[in-house]
Amino acid sequence: MSKIVQHSGAPGVNGVSVIHTQAQASGLQQVPQLVPAGPGGGGKAAAPSKQSKQSSPTDGNSDEDRQRRERNNMAVKKSRLKSKQKAQDTLQRVNQLKEENERLEAKIKLLTKELSVLKDLFLEHAHNLADNVQPISTENTTTNSDAAGQ
Repeated sequence: MSKIVQHSGAPGVNGVSVIHTQAQASGLQQVPQLVPAGPGGGGKAAAPSKQSKQSSPTDGNSDEDRQRRERNNMAVKKSRLKSKQKAQDTLQRVNQLKEENERLEAKIKLLTKELSVLKDLFLEHAHNLADNVQPISTENTTTNSDAAGQ
C-alpha cells in the first residue's frame, strides 16, 4: 500500500506541521498527523539566525558594528580583569586564613602545655596538703570543749 503525503510548508499551531496521508487503493479517509515542524521539535519556535539580527546587508564593517565590537571587547576585558582580581583576592584570603590557623594551633599547643603544668602543680600541692594534715583526735576536742566550758 503506498501513501500520498501532503505537507503544508508553514508550521501550524505551536510550531507543529500537519501532514495529511491518504491510502491510494483503499479509498480511506484522510487522517491528519502531527509532527514537529523543525529539527528541535517540542513546538518551540526556532531561534532567529544571526543574519536576521543584522540591520544592514553589509559584511559587518559599518561604524555601528565596529563600535559594538569595541564595546564588547572592552566589556570582555573588564569582565576578565574582574574575574582575575576576584581570584587573587580569594587566594590572598586563603593565605591569611592559613596563617591565622597556624597561629591559633600554636596557641592551642602552648595553652595545653600550660594547663598540664598547672594541673600537675595543683595535684602536687593537694597531695602535699593531704600528707601534712594530721587527723584530729576526739580526745583533744573533748578536753578542749571541757576546758572551754569551765
